[in-house]
Amino acid sequence: MNKLIRSFGFAFKGLGYAFKTQQNFRIHCFAAILACAFGYFLHITTDEWQWVMLCIMLMMVAELLNTAIEALVDLVSPDYNELAGRVKDVGAAAALVVAIFSLATGIIIFVPKLLLLVNAA
Repeated sequence: MNKLIRSFGFAFKGLGYAFKTQQNFRIHCFAAILACAFGYFLHITTDEWQWVMLCIMLMMVAELLNTAIEALVDLVSPDYNELAGRVKDVGAAAALVVAIFSLATGIIIFVPKLLLLVNAA
C-alpha cells in the first residue's frame, strides 16, 4: 500500500514540476479552467462536456509527455545534436496537433452558443 501511495506522490511531483517549469502547461491549465467556465455558463450538454473533457485531458497528457521527452533528450544529449532537436520538435508537434484539435472542438461547441447569446441580446 505504501508503494501505491508513493507512486501517487511521484505523479503529483511530476505535475508540480510541469506547472512550475513549463509555460505552455500553465497556459493549457488556464485554458482548461476557461473552457469549464464557458461550459458551465453556456449550459453545454453532457456529450459536449465529454468532448471538452477529452480535449483537456489530451492536451495535458501531450504537454506532460512533451516535457518528459524534452527532459530525457536534455539528459542524454546535453550538447547540441541535430537528431536530439528533431526529437524535441516532433514532441512539440504532437502537442500542437492536440491543441489544434482542441481549438476546433471548442469552436464547434462554443461559437454557436455564443452566437445565440449575441443574437438574443
